[in-house]
Amino acid sequence: MQKGEFLYEGKAKRIYATEEPNVFWMEFKDDATAGNGQKRGTIGDKGRINAEITQRVFEHLERGGVRTHLLRQESPTVLLVKKLEMFRLEIVVRNIAAGSLVKRIGLEEGREMPEPIVEIYLKDDELGDPLVNDDHVKALGLATEVELAALKAAARKVNDLLRPYFLDRGLLLVDFKLEFGKEDGQIVLGDEVTPDTCRFWDEKTREKLDKDRFRQDLGGVEEAYQEVLRRVDEPHA
Repeated sequence: MQKGEFLYEGKAKRIYATEEPNVFWMEFKDDATAGNGQKRGTIGDKGRINAEITQRVFEHLERGGVRTHLLRQESPTVLLVKKLEMFRLEIVVRNIAAGSLVKRIGLEEGREMPEPIVEIYLKDDELGDPLVNDDHVKALGLATEVELAALKAAARKVNDLLRPYFLDRGLLLVDFKLEFGKEDGQIVLGDEVTPDTCRFWDEKTREKLDKDRFRQDLGGVEEAYQEVLRRVDEPHA
């Protein structure tokens, strides 16, 4: 498969067309941003690490019955993916209090939720990706009531599959962001699942092994990403 016309560049990836009209070339970058792009930098080898983690995690989700846009890994930093009609929404699942949940409602960081919290954010950089509710989404015409229910159900299923998957590897899945699209009217998981889009803590020490190390200037960012990939790569029964 050959890389074709450049289509779009986001904070962490570039998207290109291919000779197949329904197949995109998704190229992961080493660039890193935080605070809606206010902080910028580079994380060494991040593109390769995130491509490889996403490929492995999406294959696990597919085996669990979650449809994803993954076709195959084409090179160390490139995944071939299906073209989707994307929702302009980000679905966030929170298992442990961290990040904006702590700031917004005053929960102490590290508090385990009695059940996972599912939040919806409008995908809009200019507005700062604001938190929205079901009524906002319907008023904006971004998803129907049926689609919203399906998105939330899919996000919860992903959580049910990934929490034990990562716990088997000594990682707590604190929270994570998902993006979905439609293919032939069916809900399909797109984008990525990586330390860029998830909070991972070591199960025993609660050391942060994700982009919070970059956001909070904790150091050891490259090492944290490498450690997540190493654990994902380890064979498990």
